[in-house]
Amino acid sequence: MITTRSRRRARKRWIALVCCLLLVVPAVSYVRALLYPGSASFAVRSVEWARDHGGGMLIDTIETWRYSRHAPPADGAPQDVAAGGNGPGDSAAGGQLRAGTDLPPVKTLPGIRPAPQEGVWSAARRSATGTPLLWTTWFRPDPAHLPVTVGVALMPRNADRLRLMPGTREPVAGMSSTDGYSVPADDRRSLVATFNAGFKMQDAHGGWWTTESAAVPLADDRASVVILRDGTAVVGTWNRTVRMTPDVVAVRQNLDPVIVDGNIVDGLTANAQGRWGSARSQFQYTWRSGLGTDAHGNLVYVAGQGLTLATLASAMHQVGIQQGMELDIHAAMVSFDIEQPAPNGTVTGKRLLESMNSPADRYLVDDQRDFFYVVAR
Repeated sequence: MITTRSRRRARKRWIALVCCLLLVVPAVSYVRALLYPGSASFAVRSVEWARDHGGGMLIDTIETWRYSRHAPPADGAPQDVAAGGNGPGDSAAGGQLRAGTDLPPVKTLPGIRPAPQEGVWSAARRSATGTPLLWTTWFRPDPAHLPVTVGVALMPRNADRLRLMPGTREPVAGMSSTDGYSVPADDRRSLVATFNAGFKMQDAHGGWWTTESAAVPLADDRASVVILRDGTAVVGTWNRTVRMTPDVVAVRQNLDPVIVDGNIVDGLTANAQGRWGSARSQFQYTWRSGLGTDAHGNLVYVAGQGLTLATLASAMHQVGIQQGMELDIHAAMVSFDIEQPAPNGTVTGKRLLESMNSPADRYLVDDQRDFFYVVAR
């Protein structure tokens, strides 16, 4: 005879079994995320798994609470300076150089005496014949937080070619790639630099396209890096200032533009309709990166820690960017390495800013995120 107590015990066992089964599915998914191919830290894998499984709003809330309440100090020495050249003749002020590259003058903060080498361009990477392949500088963009600095890398249009590569999870998980998910071996002898792309595609509000794969549909009015067949690149607003032509070989979109025709766009601090990320993310003091083109068509990368969206845009404006966009944000994502190939095929990387904490070989091994790399012409 089945007693009431026996039925209760059986019911509890069934409830426990159902709960265990319900937990198995997310547990398996999480373990798969931790083991998925491609370089990414445990913390990054965990956060991105949470975002992909309904936790995006919670993660955004935590990040905004954390980063918006930890403003940098108001006074103090510059927190970091950009890697520069090592020899005579490696530095120059803005203007026309004998190498044929037009370097924009950097507008340092008014009323603040520039520190030594602040806003001075330095040839951080040269070819075997001495041609500058990469120029760098640094400066302070925030008069309310003087220790905050940004590093800048200028890639001369007449010396470099830009390439876009997929990762193992971005733009699409498991996307096939004939060249793999790191800098291809054939390009390493001429490698100049590697750097991060934009937000995850589900957050970028835009698309990802190459002649090999139309992975994510392109969207009108989105900020876009457009790479042409000869390796030159332009930044602009899709189907307004840039569009598809037979010469286009790759497009990476991310959010809305922050610089248009040399002017900072309106509305950055309001971030209406999430044009530049989740609500209030624009106020986070965090690592940020941006990319744009100057008046001479050179590609310019800007990054630093302790930046709000408005401060990043201000920094991009100070360095003469005419069309510009935000790339990725946060310490685990912002990465720029100046690459020095050796005759034996090995590559040694040097961070644009020493405080960048990405691995020294990031993008030289398979990575989960898509990225850009630069090779010499």
